[in-house]
Amino acid sequence: MTVDLDGPEPLYEQIARLLAARIADGTYPPRRRIPSEAAIVEEFGVSRPTARAAVQRLVEQGLVQTVRGKGSYVVDTPQT
Repeated sequence: MTVDLDGPEPLYEQIARLLAARIADGTYPPRRRIPSEAAIVEEFGVSRPTARAAVQRLVEQGLVQTVRGKGSYVVDTPQT
């Protein structure tokens, strides 16, 4: 899966969907960290605010929780 830099859908939505798919398939297991904003910036070639918005989208969806100073972690049981 890749992001479509020229498509109509916002990049942060595309990245959030891709990260959510990785959570669903177990690439990022429960209670483990997802990639940092810096790693997302590097992997997808996007700006830091875009990476931050993607992580925030996962938080809003109940898939991830952010621990200040430590990172963002996959929740034990996703809230839908």
